[in-house]
Amino acid sequence: MMALSIPCCASLGTKLRAPLNSSNYNDLEKVKSIIKKTVIPSITNSPVESLQKGNWVKLICGASFEDLVDIRNLSLVYTLAGVDCIDCAAEASVVNAVSEGVEAARAIVPIRRPWIMISVNDDEDLHFRKAEFDPDDCPQDCTRPCEKVCPANAILQKQGGVLAERCYGCGRCLPVCPYDKISAITYVRDVTATAKLLERDDVDAIEIHTSGRVPAVFRELWTGLGNSTANLKLVAVSFPDLRDSTISAMEAMYSIMETNIQCLNLWQLDGRPMSGDIGRGATRDAIAFARKLASAGNKPKGFLQLAGGTNAHTIEGLKKERLFQTTTIHEASDYEKIPSSSLHSPNALIAGVAFGGYARKIVGRVLNSVQNNHGLAHVEDFPELLLQAIIESLALVGTVKCYNIQKQIT
Repeated sequence: MMALSIPCCASLGTKLRAPLNSSNYNDLEKVKSIIKKTVIPSITNSPVESLQKGNWVKLICGASFEDLVDIRNLSLVYTLAGVDCIDCAAEASVVNAVSEGVEAARAIVPIRRPWIMISVNDDEDLHFRKAEFDPDDCPQDCTRPCEKVCPANAILQKQGGVLAERCYGCGRCLPVCPYDKISAITYVRDVTATAKLLERDDVDAIEIHTSGRVPAVFRELWTGLGNSTANLKLVAVSFPDLRDSTISAMEAMYSIMETNIQCLNLWQLDGRPMSGDIGRGATRDAIAFARKLASAGNKPKGFLQLAGGTNAHTIEGLKKERLFQTTTIHEASDYEKIPSSSLHSPNALIAGVAFGGYARKIVGRVLNSVQNNHGLAHVEDFPELLLQAIIESLALVGTVKCYNIQKQIT
């Protein structure tokens, strides 16, 4: 493992504008109308209120995903859809792309600005790696299964193998290579560069990815950040299900942060990392993790938020467990007792959901069409495509925000 700063190879480039005609004008007006009727009423609440009410939504651009054009357009679309936070790689150019997308969205419809969060890691982590291989070593008759399974369209053997800026480290290509040619490089974000990013006015939050098993490396990162966290609105910690040691690991991490945290804190429950786009079953681990933590009475303070396998089926699963937008658990499994303290919590037991791979996939179909047909273009310059992207994003965000978009789009 090594500490490094991954360069962003993509450039925002020169905008290519579609000619304005009556059809484009009507599509853009429809976008504005849908947002004003569907989203605006729901964002009168601040992101803090969304956390408290249990309808917080975060877009995960990807801790290693650095395609600036895609990130900018994703940020625009999901800002219009009403997300509370956009989580991105801890790189200045990536933060710039997110901010540009947010402000472009706000120029279309005056809308609340979501918080911008940067993601870092304290040690080796699946979210902080890149696949790599030498395409010249690949046999000519290879059927290229790696290209077929890559959800980010990051593998193009004829164009140099793995496009580093698009790879976000899901690892699906590693086991399918019939010749074992693909490897992964892991890295840790530089703490000094991260601290500098946190001084920016447009960075509101940080997320620390950790295994939770090595408090010393978590402490080293937190100490290295120093006073750079002073002006943040939220500090999040993302960690996997550690079974019986989950609560003790949370307590250890919170004790490290407690002396120098001056804002809200959130625990991201990473059920099944980077799998939300696979299907309905991917969300089960996230919901099971949420169930366990929501019914634990001795956990440190902080909001609970789902991630890892989250998709359009996640809220349905939470509702079945009676965990969606509620302050009580009505039923417990045989091995879990409901603490009396949770029955009187002023906040929802589960603060919200973060959508990553699935959110990028459903909107990516449209954004890929933009790039394939128009190059490095801004999605809002093609209102018909923007309308398609908005409908997709609203359908997902609406599962948490309880939008009624069908009425608006028919």
